[in-house]
Amino acid sequence: MITRITGILNRVLDDEVRLQVGGLEYAVLVAEFVRRSVQLKVGQELTLHTNHFFDGNPMQGKVVPRLLGFLHETELDFFDLFCTVDKIGTRKALKALVRPVKEVADAIQRQDAKWLTTLPGIGGPTAEKIIATLKKKVAPFAQSLAPTPRAQANGEVVEDPVPTAVIGNDVLDEAYAALMALGQNPIEARIRLDHLIATGKTFASTEEIIREIYSK
Repeated sequence: MITRITGILNRVLDDEVRLQVGGLEYAVLVAEFVRRSVQLKVGQELTLHTNHFFDGNPMQGKVVPRLLGFLHETELDFFDLFCTVDKIGTRKALKALVRPVKEVADAIQRQDAKWLTTLPGIGGPTAEKIIATLKKKVAPFAQSLAPTPRAQANGEVVEDPVPTAVIGNDVLDEAYAALMALGQNPIEARIRLDHLIATGKTFASTEEIIREIYSK
């Protein structure tokens, strides 16, 4: 089983990325919050922590092995935990995780069913089921994912630098949440942000992004 894959990011599609590893290109399914984090890194080397699942209907003889990936092993662990909730399979979990793991875990820990229903495909009864199943298990995931410390030759420990982009990932996440709060559905919010990124303009804050989107 492939548990981690490193390659050059060739393409970012609606629900998957394409990684070039030597002479092979791998399709890796990703959640929306991962997609937003990597969409500015086309042409760069990328490492994803991965797992396998079989996609399709075995009763119809149409089953395809697929890879799914996350930037951090902790995110993959949370995804596996999320899938233990009754009637939440791999595809439904991938569709639902449009917000970072920390935010979803925090909402579960707070038992905030209303917040959870803002996730695609999660209705009231499902939100309550998620809370009942996971509320005692998500505390480790509600903490921030800190950069990995890197030891230097002189014994000092420093943090790996956070890559910069035209629009920072934190700002993208905040803008995505703001657009949904303004009535956009997840797909509409993503399309608006994708179009904005394609312009190559620089935005330092969520307010600047929202102002630009609604000025057109």
